[in-house]
Amino acid sequence: MLRRILIANRGEIALRIMRACKELDIETVAVYSEADRGALHLRYADETVCIGPAPSGESYLNVPALIAAAEISDVDAIHPGYGFLSENAHFVEVCQSCNIQFIGPSAETISTAGDKVAAIELARRAEVPTVPGSGGPVEQEAEVLRVAGAIGYPILIKAAAGGGGRGMRVARNDEEAVAGYHAARSEAKAAFHDDTVYIERFVERPRHVEVQILADKHGNVIHLGQRDCSIQRRHQKLLEESPCVVLDDATRTAMGDAAVRLAHAAGYYSAGTVEFILDQQGRFYFIEVNSRIQVEHPVTEEVTGVDLIQEMIRIAAGERLSIRQEDVQIRGHAFEFRINAEDPERNFQPCPGTIDVMIPPGGPGVRWDSHVYQGYKVPPYYDSMIGKLIVHRPTRLKAIQTARRALAEMHIGGVATTVPLFRKILEHSDFVKGDVDTGFVERFFAPR
Repeated sequence: MLRRILIANRGEIALRIMRACKELDIETVAVYSEADRGALHLRYADETVCIGPAPSGESYLNVPALIAAAEISDVDAIHPGYGFLSENAHFVEVCQSCNIQFIGPSAETISTAGDKVAAIELARRAEVPTVPGSGGPVEQEAEVLRVAGAIGYPILIKAAAGGGGRGMRVARNDEEAVAGYHAARSEAKAAFHDDTVYIERFVERPRHVEVQILADKHGNVIHLGQRDCSIQRRHQKLLEESPCVVLDDATRTAMGDAAVRLAHAAGYYSAGTVEFILDQQGRFYFIEVNSRIQVEHPVTEEVTGVDLIQEMIRIAAGERLSIRQEDVQIRGHAFEFRINAEDPERNFQPCPGTIDVMIPPGGPGVRWDSHVYQGYKVPPYYDSMIGKLIVHRPTRLKAIQTARRALAEMHIGGVATTVPLFRKILEHSDFVKGDVDTGFVERFFAPR
């Protein structure tokens, strides 16, 4: 087992990893930027190291600073959490060259997963269903129109290196296709320094369903069920639940098996997520692999009882999976609500500032993963998420009732948050029935 781990992240995920390490008797080293000097995770670490100024490019994305912190702290390994450098193949290679274990997949796997065109080709070789599309990059307007003619409108033009909804355009005719092609390339170039785009048929009103996988370095791969992540804003997730209520047993099995086949084909190890879209007819299609722990991993932990962070650490240490596929049982229903410091009434505008009141919820079935406290200053430099409310109950309806109660108990003052939006969503009849898709928030709760 590893002896000492540096956590190359901040906020609630840094705390989450520290808690997992504590239970495994592993020492932790916390890094922080100058903006995070008062961060909660620093109080729980065995050692802390400042890695630079507030901007993430000079701190949490600063590879030399992180490696220097790891070396002076004499760590065995680095856990990247999510975001920042968690899917950066170069960072993995640097860690390896310095004899520091990266707690995550290999650099090669991350590179393949990060290139959506390469990932789709891998999925096809593994006989995993993919959305009809270009089958590779498109580089000319004429090629865009040819592909659109072959698969039919509407189409989705996507950045190969994209994420978070950036570098994506929907087109419903030739004129929109040409304009969307240039807009997607331009946005992708600015966001990812890579203007490669490809085309897929646009699936109307899909659900976003993902499969959690675990794989060790000995060729063992399992999945831990599905998460429905359809409640989104601007292609970014807001609310997740497990299991997905609309899947029948056959589709549930087929989707899990497809995720496992893909992981085997990629030579994957560590925790990861295989993401699919589910159309109105119940057909699923692969869209991407996230080669890291996900923000929404707690809902899977709640319904399976598996500590995903501890499993990642054991896998990195070379241990075999502690569970087999037949051991995985889904119990009850779980939701996760991303509590962001942003104003839903103003197009989700970020709202940094000082939290002057912080009353978290509690009681049966409630979990609150957060790094904030009364007096905490939400900085403007990083993601706006300030906490995750997770509820787990025997049925989906009971989980909704518990979530309503927990959100009513929660009081965060000083900054606008997504709490009022979630209260409204939980009262919406379509949500209660499970009748949702990725356009649900824009359709019913977009600012007027």
